[in-house]
Amino acid sequence: MTSENPITDPYGRPIQYLRLSVTDRCNLRCHYCMPAGGIDYVKRSMLLSYEEMYRLVNLLSEHGVGKLRITGGEPFVRKDLMKFLASISGLKNLKKISITSNGVFLGEYLPGLKDLGINSINLSLDSLDRKRFNEITRRDDFEKVMDTFHALIDLDFMVKINMVVMEGVNEHEINPMAELAMRYPISVRFIEEMPFNGGSGRQPTLRWNHVKIKESLHQHFGKLVPVASEKDSTAERFRAEDMPGDLGIIAAYSRTFCGTCNRIRIGATGGFRTCLYGPEVLNFRDFMRSGHSDDALIEAFKKVIEKRARNGLQAEKLAKEKSTSMSILGG
Repeated sequence: MTSENPITDPYGRPIQYLRLSVTDRCNLRCHYCMPAGGIDYVKRSMLLSYEEMYRLVNLLSEHGVGKLRITGGEPFVRKDLMKFLASISGLKNLKKISITSNGVFLGEYLPGLKDLGINSINLSLDSLDRKRFNEITRRDDFEKVMDTFHALIDLDFMVKINMVVMEGVNEHEINPMAELAMRYPISVRFIEEMPFNGGSGRQPTLRWNHVKIKESLHQHFGKLVPVASEKDSTAERFRAEDMPGDLGIIAAYSRTFCGTCNRIRIGATGGFRTCLYGPEVLNFRDFMRSGHSDDALIEAFKKVIEKRARNGLQAEKLAKEKSTSMSILGG
């Protein structure tokens, strides 16, 4: 089986994209993700080892998964990540590897990533104001992140800025953030805040949804022209006149993209989710450590894919945990 002939779910959606969390740890404390004091990190022995992750990525790439995104927590807080990336970068069935990072530690690894052929980075950035950045992240690392951003531009990385829009916090920065796409050939994406609030106490109601975000951008730029996206894209994309980059809106709370979703998620402790909003349906760590073969692993994978929910709303009803830290889910 190849990435051109993947396993499909009951609704005909191909499973082609894996988001793999390599750690539950993070150096920031963004209040929509985790409490100020952090979370109870799992023991290192409970994390998937790099050898176990390699086995999973290799096996799934042989059964249709051609795209991999490395997430956390913050991926670069885990020791020897570059060695792991080097090992999987040679997998013949893996067509693309990308990384989501907060940028604090990322800068020093950029030349090495280029050498591995990894040139797609999603940079989490919720404010262009240092004081507000500190308030959101509870850390004084704004200058480090901006240095990383400019280094990404200078080294010709494919850059996507991810901004979570939070009412009363940073919604007034939507247009200034969007202006980055007028200055650089990057994609600036605005994400609806999700009800995974990390203990912040924010209620799962949403006024700044994808419609309101788009209205704000329309008012600022005038006419916005749609940009063609891949069928499975989570973002509605468009650009203004003379814009070298583009803009995107991800309806993470409204879930308008479920119909074409080809994503699966494996958390740092091996928990497998067929939907971000749904429950863990299998633990690959426990399954592998019980001595099961690759064939048994793929059969277990197929069985849970056969029960995949139609959409995020249906999946959420199956979940017992209603407010899980995004550092646990892996983004």
